[in-house]
Amino acid sequence: MKKSIYIFSDGDLIRKDNTLRFLCEERQQYLPVEDIAEIYAFGEINITKKLLELLSQKEIILHYFNYYGYYMGTFYPREHYNSGYMILKQAQCYSDMDRRLILAKQFIKGSLENIRIVLKYYENRGKEIDSYRKAVELDLERIEEQPDIERLMAVEGHARESYYKSFDEILGVPAFEFDHRTRRPPQNYLNTLISFGNSVMYTVVLSEIYKTHLDPRIGFLHSTNFRRFSLNLDVAEIFKPIIIDRAILSCVGKRQIKESDFKKDYEGILLKDSGKQVFLQEMEKRLENTIEIKALKRNVSYRRLIRMELYKLEKDLMGEVPYEPFLSRW
Repeated sequence: MKKSIYIFSDGDLIRKDNTLRFLCEERQQYLPVEDIAEIYAFGEINITKKLLELLSQKEIILHYFNYYGYYMGTFYPREHYNSGYMILKQAQCYSDMDRRLILAKQFIKGSLENIRIVLKYYENRGKEIDSYRKAVELDLERIEEQPDIERLMAVEGHARESYYKSFDEILGVPAFEFDHRTRRPPQNYLNTLISFGNSVMYTVVLSEIYKTHLDPRIGFLHSTNFRRFSLNLDVAEIFKPIIIDRAILSCVGKRQIKESDFKKDYEGILLKDSGKQVFLQEMEKRLENTIEIKALKRNVSYRRLIRMELYKLEKDLMGEVPYEPFLSRW
């Protein structure tokens, strides 16, 4: 099975015949391209045209992040599965505000339902977070009455603020108090983890979109504008609670990530490579966990579930089956 490669060191990523070689001060490492699904570059790496040609031939996506851990961009190879027909269907749906709003509400419904399920899990384990769960449930009930996407996203933002505040009670680690949501730069440890995790989740979904007929530039909840990709942001909303947030709660709750895994910068708080590696290992473990899908009569990984979510979206756009989001059973 192909896997994700994470590069934290600075160095040169070059093509050596039909394989990759990473050269840095500490070592050199060969990376067989047949085993690679995508590459995440967190260090400063130098690349060449020959390397990009090989990545394109082998359909390997390269995501790169800056010094602060912010997503910067993606080398998105020539689309092998892209369909003019599907692009037209996406554009038609985006232009039809009624249809677009229906899809947007489904993304938010999936997000808040999965948030509610995470909260119920910890509530059943003795955490006093029923007030936060009830607040999220009230916002769930408000979804259908929202007349436009702007107000729909305001409902989602309100629910997520309540949800993040519950982390203080769930974790019980004073150093990781939430306080309030801060971004670019995050102002405390928990916000730094949330921002980093969400950024990586967006690229995970982007990699799965590449393997479908969908165009990542046309989303429905998030506006299609001058940002390059938006569909991955839509679908990531459904999976952030059950992949990213559960990984954060696990890593901090088990003290796998501690205060020493962060450093202060004049702009805010940064996650060190040690913390990134621990978090990404936990995230990968959750992506590879399997769940039984009764309709298929077999178990599939959460990474595969993301692709299946995209296939469901394709069927909706083609007028075959109305889209309904994946809801976690835990």
